[in-house]
Amino acid sequence: MKSTKKKLPPVESEKLLGVLEARFEKNMSRHKGVQWAKVLARLEAKPEKLWSLSEMERTGGEPDVIGYDKKTGEFVFYDASEQSPKGRRSVCYDHEALESRKEHKPWESAVNMADEMGIEILTEEQYRELQELGEFDLTTSSWVKTPPEIRKLGGALFCDRRFNTVFLYHNGAESYYAARGFRGSLRV
Repeated sequence: MKSTKKKLPPVESEKLLGVLEARFEKNMSRHKGVQWAKVLARLEAKPEKLWSLSEMERTGGEPDVIGYDKKTGEFVFYDASEQSPKGRRSVCYDHEALESRKEHKPWESAVNMADEMGIEILTEEQYRELQELGEFDLTTSSWVKTPPEIRKLGGALFCDRRFNTVFLYHNGAESYYAARGFRGSLRV
């Protein structure tokens, strides 16, 4: 993941913090036992993370706290938008897949975007964890981190929720669809 040195101007930081706090308060079931004051203190101590959260928000991810890592003291944010983030759809899996397309290339790849945003693509396990907190991707799908042995053979993995069940699928990494994007995570 690319380390980002980008920072939000103070006015934008305050606005984003307001949006994050309102979402946090509205969705307490996603982060039982976590207090906003502690999340805020952590965000203020790591202002560089606000830029990544801003990018998650700007692209439609609606990031929210979904957990706390007791070992590292980090709060974990996931994209919690109802559908795969709108500003990150119609992308293939990674740069290699993007370069392999000779015609009708997608505008970007999920891995490139995540790297630029300073976030990680959710793993299958994280995606399933998110689905325990609500119902997501009922009409869209999201790329998930693909194991190297699958990617080496040209494949990539994605998930969605249909029939009250979370499904894991495969596709060629170079494929892209209007209803497929990706969800990310950020540790603060």
